Amino acid sequence: MNIDTAAFFAALADEMNAHPEQFRVLGECDMSTALVMRSPAGDFAVAITFEGLRCEGVAAIPPGDADHADYFLDGPLSAWQSMFDDILANGAASGRQTINSLALLGTDIRVRGTDPMGTDKFSRFNQTLQEYLDGAARMAAVAR
Repeated sequence: MNIDTAAFFAALADEMNAHPEQFRVLGECDMSTALVMRSPAGDFAVAITFEGLRCEGVAAIPPGDADHADYFLDGPLSAWQSMFDDILANGAASGRQTINSLALLGTDIRVRGTDPMGTDKFSRFNQTLQEYLDGAARMAAVAR
């Protein structure tokens, strides 16, 4: 699974938008986030916009533009890959591989932002983000 492409995150958006019932229990979400994956071969960043119960936008961006989002998550590609490997192995992120745990520990993936109110959206809506990311397991199951 090539996770450092806008196409991958657009497929996650399609998965989310096809199953609003999984997000209804989490409530509506209004946030923009960016995910930054650092790699010696070159950094990758994607901006993701959530509105209501949908993912309304996914676009590759220059990593330096990540701070235009409400908040961004920044870490090495290897940490992101470990999280997605865990999602595929378990059907959803587990233990310390959830985005909340990874960001709160701050050892590999860190929450960053320029506006405290924007950064607070990670705390309020991280379960929606996690469910969106966990869509990778549902996509893999359908592909089998």
